[in-house]
Amino acid sequence: MTYDPCKANIYSMCPLNASVPITAFAAIPLAPNDVSGIPSIALGIPDLEGLARLQIFANSTQTQIGCFQAAMTNGNSFSQPAPVGSFLGVMVLVALLSSFATAIYGLSIPHMRLHYAHSFSVLVIFDTFQSIFFSGALSVNWPSVLPAWWSNFAWTAGMFANDQIARSVSSFTGNKANISQVGGAGSVQINNGGGLSQRIYGRSIPLLQGSGRSPLSSLSRRAAYNASNPYDYTWSGHPRTPGMPMPGTWPGFAGTLSLVNVPPAEAFTVCVVWLLVILAAVALFVVATKLVLDALSRLKLLKTDGFNYFRGHVWGYTAAALLRTVLVAFFTVMTLCMYQFTLRGSAGPTAVAVMVWLLFFLGLGGIAAYACYFRLRHGKYETSPDTLRFERGNVCGRIPFIAATRQSKIGDEESSQKPHLFWTMPFVSVKYVDDDPNRATVHLDEGYVKRFGWLSARYRRTRWWFFAFYLCYQFIRACFIGGGARTPLAQVYGLFIYELVALVVIIKLNPFESNRNTAAAVWMLSISKIVTTGLSIAFLPAFNLNRIIATVLGIIIIVVQGFVVIATLVLIVLGAISTWMSLSRNRESFPEFLEAIRIGYFEHCKACAEDFPPRAKNPKEGLGGAEQEVKRVNFEVLEVRRAPKIEDEEADPFPDLEPPSISGIGGSASGRRSRANSSNSRFSVNSLPRSTRAHRASWSSKDIPLWDSEMNRGDQQRPGHSRNVSLRLSAYNPDTHGTNSPARRPMTPQEELAEDATMLKAASPCPENATKTLAASRQEEEKPSK
Repeated sequence: MTYDPCKANIYSMCPLNASVPITAFAAIPLAPNDVSGIPSIALGIPDLEGLARLQIFANSTQTQIGCFQAAMTNGNSFSQPAPVGSFLGVMVLVALLSSFATAIYGLSIPHMRLHYAHSFSVLVIFDTFQSIFFSGALSVNWPSVLPAWWSNFAWTAGMFANDQIARSVSSFTGNKANISQVGGAGSVQINNGGGLSQRIYGRSIPLLQGSGRSPLSSLSRRAAYNASNPYDYTWSGHPRTPGMPMPGTWPGFAGTLSLVNVPPAEAFTVCVVWLLVILAAVALFVVATKLVLDALSRLKLLKTDGFNYFRGHVWGYTAAALLRTVLVAFFTVMTLCMYQFTLRGSAGPTAVAVMVWLLFFLGLGGIAAYACYFRLRHGKYETSPDTLRFERGNVCGRIPFIAATRQSKIGDEESSQKPHLFWTMPFVSVKYVDDDPNRATVHLDEGYVKRFGWLSARYRRTRWWFFAFYLCYQFIRACFIGGGARTPLAQVYGLFIYELVALVVIIKLNPFESNRNTAAAVWMLSISKIVTTGLSIAFLPAFNLNRIIATVLGIIIIVVQGFVVIATLVLIVLGAISTWMSLSRNRESFPEFLEAIRIGYFEHCKACAEDFPPRAKNPKEGLGGAEQEVKRVNFEVLEVRRAPKIEDEEADPFPDLEPPSISGIGGSASGRRSRANSSNSRFSVNSLPRSTRAHRASWSSKDIPLWDSEMNRGDQQRPGHSRNVSLRLSAYNPDTHGTNSPARRPMTPQEELAEDATMLKAASPCPENATKTLAASRQEEEKPSK
């Protein structure tokens, strides 16, 4: 719709005069044909896409000399950074405290690592939220709903700043604004010798000062809405910060940052400032925790000695916490560094970006390489020819898929048991051989856990090196997202293919020891990345997608990412509960209805720490195998009757050899017994000649107090020849779960260690030899299976 200002009573523009501020009011009627293509639901959905554009043309040349644009909304929005961001921050704090508590509680380093590995990882949480936010860094035309949704997660990447912070940082980045210039007109001062652009986009500061109005209040922000005067056209909204895209458009990362009021040229600098603040806060928190625990210990309010190790090694914990924080920020910092390179801005921020990039790349990369070398330096690699088989397999148990298997892992199976083979290809197998086969595994090596536990503690015993793969994976993602901002096609398509390949590799590796971390990082997060990147292809500028369809696709992305966020919050709550059980592992009091769950959780943690390969499933098992088993010719002994003998009528010639059986031993008491006693559960001397002296088949240190206690009791009749040593010992075993055995009293870690040493000395006349034998047997059990 074209207006002639002279005919529309806009006298401040007819003609333009530098001494007369432009003021105008116009009502634009809309015909039914103008809104017939807009569905009714579009007026109620959040973040309605609408804009009003005012173009100014010169009457003499009919060319455009000015353009003003404003975004319109219906008041509903997915952007709620204050409530949503605050709630997410509280949940992240709960996860942080839970993870930190499992890392500092305990006296045994392998035991502490075990419970820390099964707490919910803060790295996974930040990786999830940061990946959601940096989905908006792709160089495509986003629908308005997506930047609004992503603004709730901007704080996890350090992208939050008010006007004062933005104004302070702009003096360093060179993104300075002329206060007499409308923000959306550009990011640099206008210098055209006083041409028409300055007259249109600028304001006369002396004129405003003469009228008693300050430039800041009149130009930087318009007046609030006045309900008593609805015709006050100066209400609603504020000028866009310099450097931002035009209102009503959300192109690429700049459009995502516009919702959080951070100009693209200042994004890297703002992130670095907040990273330094977080590092200082983390160090202060660790030291303050140590001081609080010391104060509680002096006041006799700390009832446990489980925090003594942390109190004595607080500086090591501080260094590990700072390095872990840098690892969490690795992807964000590398992405923003390379995004800063693509902006080609001023020299100051670019130079800082280069230094930070080198520090993170060489620093964390060098530490990761040294961590691998430190573990693998006592060994060598062997290569052998192998064959890679592509066979018929299943995904999720039922969906047909192609599976890749190495011939060396299959072994000599019968051809009837092998799946259908599609093709094969030559392959080289690389195997690491340790010089010391009895060396402690990576999670039992206390020296390694102290130095590099912040890198490897959460991964499986056979996947401890996954941190190196993770750093490479995040670095390549940062190259696509941050460095590919100027090439949208290569950025989006390349990232989509890369995420597909990474999903297959990560699922195959299955690196995490905890099931919760596996569900969040391996499955939900990886799949959401693929869905988001795949749907983002439709937003490429080359396709010029209809905005209504774009909004629908955007809502689908929000639903997928929202499901991941809700699942992450649920896992945070479950992680807090598991941390509570881990901290109560040495307590006597615990809710009785959760005791079985706690025991099952501890057994699950121990089984996952061993990381033995799963048993191979027999394809003949199941219903068909059961039917074949029934049809096979066999027999079963159901009952045996013993005929009486002459020896049964004679008196027992050796009554003193058999102690009386202990009454009240139920069937459940025989569930746990030693191998030495189980082989002699039935013992008889009837077959010996009368002149032969009978001896016990086996003796142990547990039989000595048992024998003494029975020999000192003369009020109980001793039975005949049959005896069951395993049942008798199980009644005295403090670990037996039978109904008649007393429950074991929980002890502190220090008492457990002391009692283990006492029992070890009492079990053998030579304590040193016994200790060496026990250590050798434990090393043999902890060796990874080949």
